[in-house]
Amino acid sequence: MELSSAEGSRSFAGMNNSSSTQRLTALRARIMDIGLDGFVVPHADAHQNEFLPPHAERLAWLTGFTGSAGAAVVMVDRAAMFVDGRYTLQVREQVDAALYEFHHLVEAPVTDWLADALADGMRLGVDPWLHTQAGVDRLRQPVAARGAELVFVESNPVDDIWSDQPEPPTASVLPHDLRFAGRTSADKRAALVAALCDEVLDAAILTQPDSIAWLLNVRGGDLAHTPLVLCFAILHNDGSVDWFVDPAKRSEALAAHLGPDIGVRAPHEFASALDDLAGKRVLAAPDSAAAWIFERLERAGATVVNGNDPVTRPKAIKNATELDGTRAAHLRDAVALVRFLCWLEVMASGGALDEIAASAQLEEFRRSGEHFRETSFETISAAGPNAAIVHYRVTLETNRTLANGDLYLVDSGAQYLDGTTDVTRTVAIGTPSDEMRDRFTRVLKGHIALATLRFPPGTSGVQIDAFARAALWQAGIDYDHGTGHGVGSYLSVHEGPQRISKAGGSVALQAGMIVSNEPGYYKAGEYGIRIENLVAVTPAEDIVGGERAIHGFETLTLAPIDRNLIDTLLLERAEREWLDAYHARIAAEVGPLLDGDSRDWLVAATAPLD
Repeated sequence: MELSSAEGSRSFAGMNNSSSTQRLTALRARIMDIGLDGFVVPHADAHQNEFLPPHAERLAWLTGFTGSAGAAVVMVDRAAMFVDGRYTLQVREQVDAALYEFHHLVEAPVTDWLADALADGMRLGVDPWLHTQAGVDRLRQPVAARGAELVFVESNPVDDIWSDQPEPPTASVLPHDLRFAGRTSADKRAALVAALCDEVLDAAILTQPDSIAWLLNVRGGDLAHTPLVLCFAILHNDGSVDWFVDPAKRSEALAAHLGPDIGVRAPHEFASALDDLAGKRVLAAPDSAAAWIFERLERAGATVVNGNDPVTRPKAIKNATELDGTRAAHLRDAVALVRFLCWLEVMASGGALDEIAASAQLEEFRRSGEHFRETSFETISAAGPNAAIVHYRVTLETNRTLANGDLYLVDSGAQYLDGTTDVTRTVAIGTPSDEMRDRFTRVLKGHIALATLRFPPGTSGVQIDAFARAALWQAGIDYDHGTGHGVGSYLSVHEGPQRISKAGGSVALQAGMIVSNEPGYYKAGEYGIRIENLVAVTPAEDIVGGERAIHGFETLTLAPIDRNLIDTLLLERAEREWLDAYHARIAAEVGPLLDGDSRDWLVAATAPLD
């Protein structure tokens, strides 16, 4: 059975109940046709990208949910949606509650639900390209415990009924110049090969497009907001690479850039290349590589060694060129942000400015910056109650005018050839309430606590997350998202393995890593607050009397924090001094690049606290 999308293949928000019912009914019919009792539909593609190309937006097409993390399980007689804390409000707005049960992806995961939904003899289908090996292993336990069977499908049943599914993207691949990359591909490969040889490995399977882009010093255009090319690669222990990429994406300039050690092959050759690894020791990452790859390697007779993607950590530790580039990108970004905030103050006072217009104007200010390529994600432009939806995306239906008494939250970023930015500011429209100022100041205190933190090498993000929450906890409040995520260098705005989160993560924060500092507070139906800067992990100055090396954070983002939202009585002296010094730095570095009204506005916005 085939269905067509009445809304088009790119956007599924606001899908009507009739379309959602029709698609769910069609999927149930299809899974029964192929002998299944249920099917798992994750928000995923074959590379486990966070943001997906249009043809891989299966979960959005089926349910209407457009968030970046989630899954649906469809059984013959019931269905459920699973999202994390960022999307608990959004999922209820986008997905029909009459069709799907709603569950928290972390607190009540898919595995718990399956333990109740499955029965002896049932067959639960999964697409092995859309689940990692670790993910499949987690599913197998509750399935087996119920006497059911986990079945790998050859053809995804959602694809079977999605008649106007878009074609996969074919954007051109471009070399990433050494003046931005800082290291040659040959140099990067040599370091990785040494590690492979130490572990007596013959090859490593690379499935994450950002890893391959970094390793080969290339960038693409297959995903919105992220300069990636969808592809796979095999890194051999002699430093050569088999790179499986659509021929339509190649160019003469690319061939000259790659050199003789990179063998460019068609995607359909990937399976046979895995077969050729028979008898060899092959590294594959169970947390990021598709289960299909593990099955193919094992069937071929390769010895699969589970491990992390070998590119992930060296990619996360920026070299001097990348760090200098991101500083330059943030200075350019700051000019655009200050011009926007100045413009916002004037336009919002008129009472006619809405979320869509504000977002569009911010992008226009950024476009004039040197090396700008595109926004690094879809801007979160949210006023009043919309700002309480952590990953809100404005639509024509939800677009709200910025009204007096609102808080306006704008979370945005840009992709520049020399760096990736991500910044959130919350601004008072008119006079904020005392509660708003209290909550904002507590978020600010958490932000400052992280910005000024000193910690020994080996410290992970989970160990420092509480510093950002302490002032909120004292008031009996909290937020349901992580405090910080890694950021790439003209790559993914969300980059691992480093993060700051109470949910866990044992990866140490190493010098050269870039991470966000973004505590927040959200009052459902009323307002939301977030203050986000990007910071780089750096060796800190020696502490007098100290006995060991210490790390700290260098703040990269340069944008004023709304002084009208600060309750100065809640700030300690050291916190006031940090904010005044931060604003003085912005005035000194960004001010000379501005003129006219924007420069005058910046002088007032960065004045010392009263």
